Amino acid sequence: MTRSILLAASALTLSACAVGPAYHSPEPAAPSQAPFLEAGKSPAFTGDQPPGEWWSLFGDPTLDALVQQALAANTDLRVAAANLAQARAVLKESQAGRLPTTSAGASGAYARQSGATTGIGPVEGESYDVGLDVGYQVDLFGRVESAIRASRADADAVQAAFDLTRITVAAETTRAYADVCSYNRQLAVAQETLRIQEQTFDLTRRLFEGGRATRLDTGQAGALLEQTRATLPTLTAQRSAALYRLAVLTGKPPAEAPEVALQCQAPPQLDRPIPVGDGATLLARRPDIRRAERELAAAAARVNVATADLYPSISIGGSIGSTATSLSGIGDSDNFRFSIGPLISWSFPNIAVARARLRQAEAGADAALATFDGTWLSALQETESALANYAGELDRLAALSRAADEAGEAARIARLRYRAGRENFQVVLDAERSLAEVQAAIAQSEQQRSTYLVALFLALGGGWQDGAAVRSE
Repeated sequence: MTRSILLAASALTLSACAVGPAYHSPEPAAPSQAPFLEAGKSPAFTGDQPPGEWWSLFGDPTLDALVQQALAANTDLRVAAANLAQARAVLKESQAGRLPTTSAGASGAYARQSGATTGIGPVEGESYDVGLDVGYQVDLFGRVESAIRASRADADAVQAAFDLTRITVAAETTRAYADVCSYNRQLAVAQETLRIQEQTFDLTRRLFEGGRATRLDTGQAGALLEQTRATLPTLTAQRSAALYRLAVLTGKPPAEAPEVALQCQAPPQLDRPIPVGDGATLLARRPDIRRAERELAAAAARVNVATADLYPSISIGGSIGSTATSLSGIGDSDNFRFSIGPLISWSFPNIAVARARLRQAEAGADAALATFDGTWLSALQETESALANYAGELDRLAALSRAADEAGEAARIARLRYRAGRENFQVVLDAERSLAEVQAAIAQSEQQRSTYLVALFLALGGGWQDGAAVRSE
C-alpha cells in the first residue's frame, strides 16, 4: 500500500505541467537593429563596439582611480548590492518550495475526558506523544515552478538595476571630475583675461596721466576689469561644489575631497572617433532594457501562478511517532504509529478570488510589456539625442575656436592702433570684450562637450560588465 502511494506520487510529480501561457522574450521592432541615425552623419563616430570601461579611453590615471574608488565605496551601490542580496534570498525561499516540509513535536498532558466522550464514564490520566510529520506538495499544475521563475526573473531584474546603478555611478564620477577640470580651465581663462585687461587698464591710466586719454577711458577699462574679476568667486565656488560631489560619489565626506582632482587643467576629451556600435548591441548593453525584460518575465510567470490557483492543490503527507500513557511507554512497539497518504484540496468557494487575482496578474503583465516597449524606445531616443548633442557641440567648439583666433587678432591690432593714437579706446574695449566672451564661451563649450560625452557613454550602456563578482555571488 505504501509503495503504491509513493509510486502514484512520483507519477504525479513527473507529469507535472505548468498551466498558463508560455513566456517568450519580446523582440523590439526592426528600427532598433539598424545603425544609429546620427552616427552616419559625423566622422566623430564609428560602428565599433564601445569598451566596457569606457572611461579608460581618456587615458587619465586620476580618473581611472576615482572611478574605481566610487565603484568600491559608493553608497548607492551598497544599497543596490543589499537589494540584490535580498532578491537572491527570496529566490532561495521560492526554490525551497520544491522540498518537503518537516515538523517534529512532542507533547505531554494530564487530562480528564468526559464520560459522554468515552461512553464508559470519565477517564483521567496521562498522555504523551512524540512524532515527525513530513509533507510534500505535488506541483502538478506548475505553481511552484512558476513562482520560482518569477523570483528568478525578479532577481535578474534587481541585478540589472545594480548594473544600472554601477554605470550611473561611473558616469556621474566622470562628470564630476570633468566639471572640476572644466572649472579649472575656466578659471585659467578668466585669470588670463584678467591679466590682459589689467595691462590695458595700466596703459589707459598712463595715457591719462600723460594727457593722451580721458577719465572715461580709464573708467571703462576699470569696469571691464572688475567685471572679469567678479567671475572668479563664482567659478571657484562651482569648482568646490563639483569637488564635494566627487567626494560623496567616492564614498567620502566633503572634508576628504580628492585634492588630486584639482591638478587637472582641462576637461577630459577624446582625440579619436567614438565607438558606438548599433541599435542591436545597444539593446544587449543597456541594463534598463534588461531589467524591463526581466520584469516582464516575472509578470508573465505570476500569470501562471495565478492560473495554477484555479486548479486543485495536491500534497502527500506522512507521519510517524509514538503515543503512550507514560513516558516509559514512548519506545514500545505497541505504541508506534504511522500514516501516509495524499491530500487534495480545491478552494471552490474562493474561485472568484482566484480569477480576480488572475486578471490582476494579466493586467500587470500587460503593463510590464508596455514598460519594456517604452524602455527600449527611450533608449534609442536617448542615444540618438546624445550622439546629436555631442556632434553638435564639436562643431560649435570648432567655430568658437576660429572666432577666438579672429577676436585675438582684432584685439591685438586695436591695442597697437590705440597706442599709436590712431584709434579711440572704445574700439579696444569692444575688441577685448569680444575676445573675453569668446574665450569664456570656449571654456564653457569644452565643459559641455565633456558633459555630452559622458551622457553618450551612459546612453550606450557600457561599464557594468566588470561587476561579475557581484553577479556570481
